Amino acid sequence: MATFADQIISYNNSLDFGGTLPLGISFMNPYKDSMSKRISEEFYRKFYSDNRERKLIIGINPGRFGGGITGVPFTDPKRLIEKCGIAYEGKLLHEQSSVFMYEMIEAYGGAHTFYSDFYFNSLCPLGLIRQTEEGKEVNYNYYDTKELQNSVSGFIIWNLKELLKFNVNREVCFCLGTGQNTAYFIKLNQESSFFKKIISLEHPRFIMQYKAKSKQEYINKYIDLLSC
Repeated sequence: MATFADQIISYNNSLDFGGTLPLGISFMNPYKDSMSKRISEEFYRKFYSDNRERKLIIGINPGRFGGGITGVPFTDPKRLIEKCGIAYEGKLLHEQSSVFMYEMIEAYGGAHTFYSDFYFNSLCPLGLIRQTEEGKEVNYNYYDTKELQNSVSGFIIWNLKELLKFNVNREVCFCLGTGQNTAYFIKLNQESSFFKKIISLEHPRFIMQYKAKSKQEYINKYIDLLSC
């Protein structure tokens, strides 16, 4: 029988977008990079080589300095090494969302305990990049323009259907981002009944950028809601 890790790795390797994105927008696919592919497979073999049911935590789309390069959602190179015990040979990039998540994961009981109960993914499973007029690459969200959201809507629905093939709990799903991400997810869920209940949590990037002084309160809130 295929383990949860087997399912994730097969799914990651199948990720591709066959549509057309608006001008200046592109996808990041770490699973086409040999180092990121190796890292993510090692991570999932380490923490998901079983058939346990997990609750799903859904983000927006991976960022450039976290899942966009490691292939592991909300896990930047520093946390990958320090908290997950997995080697990384590239530049030790830093992502604020990853900092918050791994402080929360430590409070939950550590990586092994947390990943035994939960699986991270995103509505749009591949990271998005926008090219600025100055030629700089910046993170982008699937909902930042209506044109982009329409372009990836089929990909998002396909993604949710694929995730439900895993051994995930369909009673509840946690959604990161109390604004547009939750609103869009609820709309999709009303149309297709993916989950019985969606619980919204403040996105870690929002917390670290605007509510850093209250970080511990948000960690406590995460733990309380995730434990329900």
